[in-house]
Amino acid sequence: MSTSASPQDLETARLLLDRLGVDPAELLTTTATEDGQSRRRPMPTIREWIPVVAALLSRSTAASYGSYWAKAEAVWGDRPMDTITATEIKAQSEIARATAVVRRNSRGGRNAAENFIAAVRCLYKHLENDGRLDQHRNPARRVTKPRRNPSTRRALPNGQLSELNDVVASTGDDPELDALLCRLHEETACRRGGALALRPRDLDRRQCTVLLREKGETERWQPVSPTLMRHLIAHGEERGNGDQGEQLLRYANGNPITKRRYDYIFRRVHAELEWARALQVTAHWLRHTTLTWVERNFGIGVARAYAGHSDTGSDLTTTSYVKADITEVAAALAALTGEPHPLAA
Repeated sequence: MSTSASPQDLETARLLLDRLGVDPAELLTTTATEDGQSRRRPMPTIREWIPVVAALLSRSTAASYGSYWAKAEAVWGDRPMDTITATEIKAQSEIARATAVVRRNSRGGRNAAENFIAAVRCLYKHLENDGRLDQHRNPARRVTKPRRNPSTRRALPNGQLSELNDVVASTGDDPELDALLCRLHEETACRRGGALALRPRDLDRRQCTVLLREKGETERWQPVSPTLMRHLIAHGEERGNGDQGEQLLRYANGNPITKRRYDYIFRRVHAELEWARALQVTAHWLRHTTLTWVERNFGIGVARAYAGHSDTGSDLTTTSYVKADITEVAAALAALTGEPHPLAA
């Protein structure tokens, strides 16, 4: 049975290490060679370490961190990572804040500063996991992220949601596609990535569900109305190439849509609707609107299941008492759309 060392033992160990000329940190960053000799593991530079970490992350996560890693590499590229200080990381996060692109919904660059710190923390976290740096010597741990301001996003009232759908379905070069896309978000509360990742094989006609693959490599079967299912199937048959594993949502010429389609849709919405331009409404507002309605009418447990939120964490709503299953999600959808659903209890 092990016991903690006494203060006298610790002082003796410190004196011995000092006499041997050994830095205690070296004990955590050394490996044994074949001849039994200790060899310190090399400390990578930022430039060397970024591609190593990027290969361990999902493509979307690596892409979101990429611009911030590029900023770090431009400043510290050839420096060993254990020579970068917390003060330097904080200073660069403030530069990221000051130089952030100004948009109508910008918050003074706060998000840019937060994202820069998160990107650097990711690099150092994997350095710790690899045993090359002790957590107590990790400078990124000692940098505090800026506190987030409350979100300005809210649920859209029925009148505004109808106006938005009218604009989407009556303007643009492909209103049929855009109306289908918005209907998908309003029924499923999916994220953009979930819509863009849909494939024909992800449509379950019998149970009226679609397989959503979203951030964090999560997957869930989400109920949709029979009407939406018919339109999704017809869209795939008309515009697809018959490959069940290819992207479902496509332009009239057969090319798959990208995130740019959302920019095109909501530029039109902002041009037509002054309130939407003032609020900077995006597709995520549709998700927020649907989930708010579900929470108000069916409770937090069903809303969390509807949103595809994880069942892990310290939030009290994640306890087994408020978990909901797909039949309850289907019942909420049936109430939302006014159409019976085969999975609704």
